[in-house]
Amino acid sequence: MAKAKPQLVLGNFQLIPFNKLVLSQANVRRIKNGASIEDLAADIAHRGLLQNLNVRPFVNEAGEETGMYDVPAGGRRFLALSILVKQKRFAKDGGVPCNLKAANDPISAEEDSLAENVFRSGLHPLDEFRAYYELSQKGLGHETIAARFTTTPQIVKQRLKMATVSPKLLEAYGANEMTLETLMAFTLSDDHARQEQLWQDIADGIYDDEPSDIKALLTEDTVSSTDKRVAYLGMEAYIAAGGPVRRDLFDEADEGYVEDVALLDRLFTEQLKADGEKVGAEGWKWVQVSSSFPVGHNNGLRRIHGKEIPISEAEYAQREAMRREQDDLTEKYSGGDEWPEEASRRYDELEEAIDDFADRPFAYDPAEMARAGAFVRVDVHGRLVIERGFVRPEDEIQSVEMPAEDTDPASPETEVQSATPQQAVVTVGGTGDAEGDEDNVIKPLPERLISELTSHRTVALQDAVAQNPDAALTLLLHKLTTDIFFKGTVGGCLDASVRSVHMPVQAASLADTPSAQAQEEQEQHFQKEMPESHEQLWDFLAALPMGRRLELLAFCVSQGVSAYFDRSTTPYYVQRRLEAADHLASVVGLDMVAVGWRPTVETYLGRVTKARILEAVREAKGEHAAQLIDHLKKDEMAKEAERLLDGTGWLPEPLRLANASDIAAEEAEDQALPAFLAEDPIAEAA
Repeated sequence: MAKAKPQLVLGNFQLIPFNKLVLSQANVRRIKNGASIEDLAADIAHRGLLQNLNVRPFVNEAGEETGMYDVPAGGRRFLALSILVKQKRFAKDGGVPCNLKAANDPISAEEDSLAENVFRSGLHPLDEFRAYYELSQKGLGHETIAARFTTTPQIVKQRLKMATVSPKLLEAYGANEMTLETLMAFTLSDDHARQEQLWQDIADGIYDDEPSDIKALLTEDTVSSTDKRVAYLGMEAYIAAGGPVRRDLFDEADEGYVEDVALLDRLFTEQLKADGEKVGAEGWKWVQVSSSFPVGHNNGLRRIHGKEIPISEAEYAQREAMRREQDDLTEKYSGGDEWPEEASRRYDELEEAIDDFADRPFAYDPAEMARAGAFVRVDVHGRLVIERGFVRPEDEIQSVEMPAEDTDPASPETEVQSATPQQAVVTVGGTGDAEGDEDNVIKPLPERLISELTSHRTVALQDAVAQNPDAALTLLLHKLTTDIFFKGTVGGCLDASVRSVHMPVQAASLADTPSAQAQEEQEQHFQKEMPESHEQLWDFLAALPMGRRLELLAFCVSQGVSAYFDRSTTPYYVQRRLEAADHLASVVGLDMVAVGWRPTVETYLGRVTKARILEAVREAKGEHAAQLIDHLKKDEMAKEAERLLDGTGWLPEPLRLANASDIAAEEAEDQALPAFLAEDPIAEAA
């Protein structure tokens, strides 16, 4: 007869007074990990002891039980109970549930302690999310849950948000088919159908499972808090107007996404108009307000220059007080490893306020302001930009006085006078000799004689300038600086000019590109250095160091550079212009990718045919990538192509840098337009 297997004995349960328990040296836990002992004590006080202590009788050297008990497994629970005893929330002799083992048990106390910790498994995060959700459904608030499980209300909100993602996606996360970061990204939408469709598209290879890509796709119908409209208006103003905001609970730096774009645009326009009206109240004749202006919007306008208002005594005292406060903060905290957050924030506030003193306001002549205006816009960072002091040609004071009705315009006595007193008055007279007393009158020189005399002077002056490179450079710089910074000023003896390029067709966002921003900043920097009047310009330029003169010359010359395609211009001249621009781009090493151009729906992909979109993806990513999107509608194809092309450095033909062989080949075909110019852009975009 087979011997029966012995039945397992799972333990000997006993209630043992707390003051009879001693923490065993056999406990293998030496390093703190997990919730603090204080938090564990609070939890035991709230819900009781969920797990018994494992104990053994304590024996003396003779092997006799002493009535005390070792606690080799459950040391953290023992210490938590000790805290409750000290707090008088648990009696010193209160009974503690214990699993009692024999002192001579064949399994060592160390092994029991190790097994209790090794075989314990924490919850899967998904189980934790669902448990939090169940608690919230039973009426527990974020604060209560956070307090009971020693976490923060923000973490509770995050876990509850993840629990509300589509059940299909939660199953995929539970099966390790997606990462936690990917699941977090899907919380940006509450639409389960949208979540599931996007997850299917990812499975089909249409999209990557990068969290940043998922966030972008789920928020494509919103406006980010980093948008210049939001930065200018302020998210608070939008919310105060009843605008809904979609929050990303997992991005601490993000203020959310604007969902009512129409409301945002209306509030933005109203605020910008109000700021424009404030500028107009300064006394300008006109103010033009826009979200952005095209590059070259002030071409052909003369700019008047105001005088910088000096800092007042009160402002000076305020600035110095701020500097002293900065010094005190530096002295107090510079010796430490890290500044306190509040001190660091205050230092930055002071730094910004001190910098504001350097940007002094200007005072303008009221008479000039009465016929000048200003442009008001918002830059890419959401800052209000005001460009004051532009005079339109039609608002200029007439420079020629019209003759009276009874005066013959062709009469020798008719005088043409300049409205500017600095210019001489020249009277054009007849050629015949006068009779009688008129022989003693000094009459104006004959026009022909003046021409002959000045022709001699012209040749001599040309030769003198040719022998003086420094004067020649100043002369050229004087003329070009006049063209750029003193628009509308008449005069100058050099028959050379630079005309700012007019581009009637341009992308709406061109003014916000890094290149345009750099040009504007450079112009403003030079503008601040310019003298108040054109009459002082020569002396100003002559005194500039050579390096600064060359920088100014380069800027002025750059304003006349054109690589612009204009179909209204004769094709031959367009081709020559673009060939020269290609060569210049090679010389200066222009890289359109490096300066920030990207193929987006707005800049290219939404403006061309599907064939062109697929061609771009094929060139940049290969045939397989093109096949992934060739079945999509054009709008969807353009959006997906934008994502695929991001970071590839792909450029359309007009933006590519031609190499030497390309330039040589184009020069050999003078009469033939490049391929991209020969196409009809209207038909291409249809």
